[in-house]
Amino acid sequence: MPTEHDWITTPVTADLLRGALDVEHTERGVLPHRLPARARAQCTDPQLASAESQPSGVRLAFRTRATAVELDTLPTKRVYVGAPPRPDGVYDLLVDGRPAGRGSVTGGNTVTIDMIAGTAALRPGPAGTLRFTDLPDGAKDVEIWLPHNETTELLALRTDAPVAPTPPSGRKVWLHHGSSISHGSDAASPTTTWPARAASLAGVDLINLGLGGSALLDPFTARTLRDAPADLISVKIGINLVNTDLMRLRAFTPAVHGFLDTVREGHPTTPLLVVSPILCPMHEDTPGPSALDVTSLSGGQLQFHAMGDPAERASGKLTLGVIRDELARIVAQRAADDPNLNYLDGRELYGESDVAELPLPDRLHPDAATHLRIGERFAALALTPGGVLTGRTA
Repeated sequence: MPTEHDWITTPVTADLLRGALDVEHTERGVLPHRLPARARAQCTDPQLASAESQPSGVRLAFRTRATAVELDTLPTKRVYVGAPPRPDGVYDLLVDGRPAGRGSVTGGNTVTIDMIAGTAALRPGPAGTLRFTDLPDGAKDVEIWLPHNETTELLALRTDAPVAPTPPSGRKVWLHHGSSISHGSDAASPTTTWPARAASLAGVDLINLGLGGSALLDPFTARTLRDAPADLISVKIGINLVNTDLMRLRAFTPAVHGFLDTVREGHPTTPLLVVSPILCPMHEDTPGPSALDVTSLSGGQLQFHAMGDPAERASGKLTLGVIRDELARIVAQRAADDPNLNYLDGRELYGESDVAELPLPDRLHPDAATHLRIGERFAALALTPGGVLTGRTA
C-alpha cells in the first residue's frame, strides 16, 4: 500500500464522471444527479428525489498508471421497517473494460422508511472509504461504477499515480428511460442491471434514466431526454403508471404522444424505441394501485399485490395489457411519419415461460439472474447489429 505521502488526491469533477447529467457541489464533495437541476425543481416528490440521486449507470472513468485507488464517499442507505436488512451498495471496478474488483462502503447516512405509515426519517452517519489495490501496472482505463441503488456523495479520489479523464471512446451513446426495473431494482451490482449488461454486450455507452417509481411520462423527464446527448434512445413505459394508478386511458394516449413529441424536438431522426412492460402477472389484467402486502411483511418478506378491480378497465383504468395495446397502436400511427421509431413488446424480454422459471420475488421486480437475462435479450433484439435500434424494423 502507498504511504500517506505517496497518495495523489484528484478533485472529482464532471469530466471524470460518465452517466450523470448534473453534478451538485456540496460542502464536502460532489453529488451526481441523473436529472438536471431545472427538472428536479419542478417536482418535490421524495420518491423521485431519491431515485434520480441514486447513481444507476454513473461511473468514474479515468486513465492512469496507478496500482492503488481509494475513493471516499458518503452513501445514503435505506432501511425498510419490518423488512430484512438491505445489503450495502456495491461498487464495481473495471480495468480496460473487464471486471477487476467489487467493494462496498459501510456507514453513511440512513433513511428509515415505514411503507405502511408513509414516513421516512434521516439519520446522519460517517463517510467511508472504498479501496482497490494490486491493479495491473501500466497505463489503463479505470471505471468505478457507483452503487445503482444508493445515493452516493463523492468526497475524495486518491491514487498512487496521476489520473486524467478517459478520452472519448467513440462508441454510440444509448440513452434509456424506464422504471425501477430499468433503474436496477434487485440487480446484484451496478454493472449487472439489465441496461448495464445490455450496454456492455453491445459496446455502447449508457446513460440510464431508469427512475424507480417515477417513469410517469413527466414533461421534465421528456425534456431531459430531449436535451441529453444520444445516438440511440429507448423509453420503457407502463408499470409505474399502473402501480401508482396515476391516469386513465384518456390521459395516457395524449401523454405518450406529448412525451415522444418532446423527445423528437431534440432528436428528430435518432433511432427511438418504445418498450412496453415486461410480464407482471398481478397487473396484466388488474389495474393498480400496487400496495405493500402487510401479511408478507410481517413474515420478513417484501411483496406487493394489486388493489384494483379488472372490471374497472371499462372506465379507463390502465392495466399492462391495455398499455401494451395502446403503445403498439400509437407507435404504428406515428411510424408512418417517423421511420426511425419502433416498438418492442416487453414480453420478448421477460414473458410467460420466464415467469415459471424465474418468478418475480416480490411480484413486481426481477431478481439478479433475470436482470442478466433481460439485458442479454435487449442487446440481441435492440442494440447489436441488425437490432431494432440499429437497423432492423420491428
